[in-house]
Amino acid sequence: MAQKYTTREEDYSKWYNEVIGRADLAEHSDVKGCMVIKPYGYAIWENIKDVLDKKFKETGHSNAYFPLFIPKSYLSKEASHIEGFAKECAVVTHYRLKNAEDGSGVIVDPDAKLEEELIVRPTSETIIWNSYKNWIQSYRDLPLLINQWANVVRWEMRTRLFLRTTEFLWQEGHTAHATKQEAIEEAELMNNVYADFAEQYMAMPVIQGLKTESERFAGAEETYCIEAMMQDGKALQAGTSHFLGQNFAKAFDVKFADKDGNREYVWATSWGVSTRLMGALIMTHSDDDGLVLPPKLAPIQVVAVPIYKSLEDLETISEKFKELGAKLKAMGVSFKYDDDDNRRPGWKFAEYEAKGVPVRLAMGLRDLEAGKIEVARRDEKTKEVVDFDGVDAFIAKLLEEIQINLLNRAKNFRTENTHKVDSYDEFKKELKVKGGFFHAHWDGTAETEEKIKQETKATIRCIPLERDAEVGKCMVTGKPSAGRVIFAKAY
Repeated sequence: MAQKYTTREEDYSKWYNEVIGRADLAEHSDVKGCMVIKPYGYAIWENIKDVLDKKFKETGHSNAYFPLFIPKSYLSKEASHIEGFAKECAVVTHYRLKNAEDGSGVIVDPDAKLEEELIVRPTSETIIWNSYKNWIQSYRDLPLLINQWANVVRWEMRTRLFLRTTEFLWQEGHTAHATKQEAIEEAELMNNVYADFAEQYMAMPVIQGLKTESERFAGAEETYCIEAMMQDGKALQAGTSHFLGQNFAKAFDVKFADKDGNREYVWATSWGVSTRLMGALIMTHSDDDGLVLPPKLAPIQVVAVPIYKSLEDLETISEKFKELGAKLKAMGVSFKYDDDDNRRPGWKFAEYEAKGVPVRLAMGLRDLEAGKIEVARRDEKTKEVVDFDGVDAFIAKLLEEIQINLLNRAKNFRTENTHKVDSYDEFKKELKVKGGFFHAHWDGTAETEEKIKQETKATIRCIPLERDAEVGKCMVTGKPSAGRVIFAKAY
């Protein structure tokens, strides 16, 4: 644990992997492109999942589960959808193995070929809408608000833990509505839910916006998104919510009888976030000494380490720490008392720093006799000695302060790395030396968007929902622009 990290400035990618490794969050699997999420990493994901699941249910959604396998013919029913995912699909062609006759091992049984290939779900619109066809008959069945927690597979050539892996965990919401306006409002609502979660729980400021036509989800008429800035100045798409129009309803013939008895196609949405949020959490807050976690998502919010010379001292200190732990747990604070005598206090301090535990307590016999306790905060790497009496209330307030501080720090970083540019030469020059978000005018054409992407590797992250009605001229072509959009290099 005493080993120094590669700094963010030296090698951001290497630093990111080291933070994950030393915090014991995840590791690469022997299955190429896949990862193992370790218990501490999964505990963070569970906290994310629990908060979001509650928010979904508060907005009227119910959980369900649909098959992992999708018949190939289903993906053929919505042309733009399959075009968007065709190159990422894992395909099951056989259903049985057998021992090779020469004893060399197991082989695929050539006689066990499936009549129709099955796709390991890259996303579930097609299999879910095939079910909705049977679930929806009348306006009384609407709106249908379903969410699924699942794994998906998208074949990736270049993988990075949490950010881009062949298999990952996520949730996907799929809803059906009687009117276009209801569906649009649902897509907007869920994007707001994501934005609120990102800021209030992850302490990660995001910009809400619309994707351009070329960046939309395959099969969507509109894609809403939340975009965050990482500490290397790159953007990360943290969540998306899609207005699907009637595309999937028409593909799977999902109609309902309205109040007048007319048969109409329903209107649809889908929306999702994934374990990519774990990567966002790491890259938004962590420092050159390891992981930094916002208290609201930390598996361990407070850890206590006793400092002692004898077992008698340990017993006395332990009694006090356990008393404090009971108070904190009653307040809803997750608390760990580490009295493992196989590790020295210094080692423990380094371990919990690497794991991003927000608050660390330390107390020896002299501290106890003086009625004092040392309180260290991970975000600022500072510590102070406070009175033991009332320390529970002090810690509760400190956790709130840390949560707010992390959000404000991330907001300030984004502000400092947000630039307004008017010429293409200026944009290219600034992009090379600064990184960050660039607000610039664009003429609205896919041709200009592609030119910028090819020449600079920057993409339009979103058309901000809240942007000034500032007409101008495209920085590339000089043609009219209805307002600035956000460009950045991205994960």
